[in-house]
Amino acid sequence: MKSYLDLIPISYDVHKKQNKMTLLCIIFAVFLITSIFSMAHIGVRIEKSRLIEKHGVQAVENLSKNSSFSQYYITAIFLFILVLIAGILMISSSINSNISQRTNFFGMLRCLGMTKKQIFHFVQLESINLCKKSIPIGILLGVFITWILSGILKFFVAGEFSEIPLFSISFIGIISGILMGFFSVFLSSLSPAKKASKISPISAVSENINNPVNKRFLNLKFLKIEKILAINHAFSKKKNFVLITSSFALSIILFLTFSVFIDFVGYIMPQNINTPDITIASSDGLNNINKNILKDIKDINGVKRVFGRKNILDISATYLDENLNNLDLIAFDNFDFESMKKEKQLTKNSDISKLYKNSNYVILSPNKENNLIIGDKIIINNKEVEIAGILNFNIFSNDGTPDENITLITSNETFTNLTGNEDFSLVLIQTEKNISEENIQKIKNLINDDYTFNDLREQRTTSTYIAFKLFIYGFLIIIALVSILNIMNSISLSVSVRTKEYGAMRAIGMSLKQINIMIIFEAFIYAIFGCIIGILLGFFISSKIFYILITKHFSYATWSINYISLSIILFFIFFSLVLAIYKPIKSMKNLSITKTINQL
Repeated sequence: MKSYLDLIPISYDVHKKQNKMTLLCIIFAVFLITSIFSMAHIGVRIEKSRLIEKHGVQAVENLSKNSSFSQYYITAIFLFILVLIAGILMISSSINSNISQRTNFFGMLRCLGMTKKQIFHFVQLESINLCKKSIPIGILLGVFITWILSGILKFFVAGEFSEIPLFSISFIGIISGILMGFFSVFLSSLSPAKKASKISPISAVSENINNPVNKRFLNLKFLKIEKILAINHAFSKKKNFVLITSSFALSIILFLTFSVFIDFVGYIMPQNINTPDITIASSDGLNNINKNILKDIKDINGVKRVFGRKNILDISATYLDENLNNLDLIAFDNFDFESMKKEKQLTKNSDISKLYKNSNYVILSPNKENNLIIGDKIIINNKEVEIAGILNFNIFSNDGTPDENITLITSNETFTNLTGNEDFSLVLIQTEKNISEENIQKIKNLINDDYTFNDLREQRTTSTYIAFKLFIYGFLIIIALVSILNIMNSISLSVSVRTKEYGAMRAIGMSLKQINIMIIFEAFIYAIFGCIIGILLGFFISSKIFYILITKHFSYATWSINYISLSIILFFIFFSLVLAIYKPIKSMKNLSITKTINQL
């Protein structure tokens, strides 16, 4: 053997079993980053091609100058750092446990003359050596998953993703995965390497239990001894406590943070139930589209639904003997009202059921003065209407901001009763997905030059919306799986380093039941503290990201606690906690007391 570094491959072969968890953690981290950046790169290429095709090269250049994109980049970098921290915690926990179980080995190396600096480099290089196998596997998995996702988008989501390359390889994704694997392992090895370098030569011949009970916990007379010892175990080593509670907390933070993107997609690509595929509008904005045209369109094959709207702008009205000259009256179809209700577009105490048919009730759209409330009555053309509800946001603007004018929405029947007008200013058509171009032409043939025909089918965002949702939910599933792996790893390794201590306790008369209670109680201490920290920080961070991504662009949007996401991640944490406890408890049954004592 020419150098102590020649021990590294030998050590790897001897400790294959202990290294399995570390390898798995590295593979997970590399796979995650490779697949994310590969899909992001493919998405950028598709968007770039689309922009160039529609608007030319100038559109792509302007895109980089848009200040709003800097906020998204900052958010993406922040989320990348969170993923990196999660990887470091997992890998560091695993390496740290291996070091704890090999105290004799490092003590022996010190006896043979290795310096603290050499031990430090040995542990670092031993950890980096794991990258030779784990990084390629992680990259291959990432590329494979990217191909699967590309296939799903191409053949099942289709739409604008129909041109997505099926077996594309993103070098950006691969490089990101390699860097993630190397840096996460390098950073993760720093603390364990420092710990190993501090092991004294005497540890090679003596590794007695050195975990004294903190006297503070002995005063907890209301608890039994096994629970006092569990508390002592949990708090005796601050680094271990921080590492394990951080595993719980970071899982919650990541899950709650990425859940914001589900809301974000919903705001930037709203999938309203009443979104039309084709519109027919009056050229002058007046109500001059004959009502009979709706029935003719409905009879054409491939037409799913037809509904119309009417409007009168700047109509005169009276409220509390005060003239309202800036009032717009718009008529909606019953289908519009059903959509409003299902999509929860109305404020609390609104009763949209009152608007059906000729009811003399109206819905108020938010306006800047905002001095009207539910129950207020307005006189229009000597007829009284009552506000039955208020919209959460202005559905007639892109960002939901209130109008200067007061806008009232009513039913077509009530509109006719108030104004005497039965015709429409706008006809909206929803078609079947497979409607033929011949039938589209039939719709065109029904209208004259006074109407404007708009085919919006190519502007559908359903495919993109589904793709984004699949990506985010997939990522949340991965976070949940990483959480399970991380927590199981942390708890299992925390118990494994105390195997000799548990054996000694069994030798002096502690029952197996008491040992099990100690393990369970200690695990729940980590879980409770981790969950409290994770929930508080998760809510804080997710609210800030919600503000950056959504509220700054949609002023009506307000952050609220996502109880569904919180319940899901807490379930996964509880599930992983049960799995993490099960393995150590099972191993305690097979613990040889005699063999353990001989090793003390």
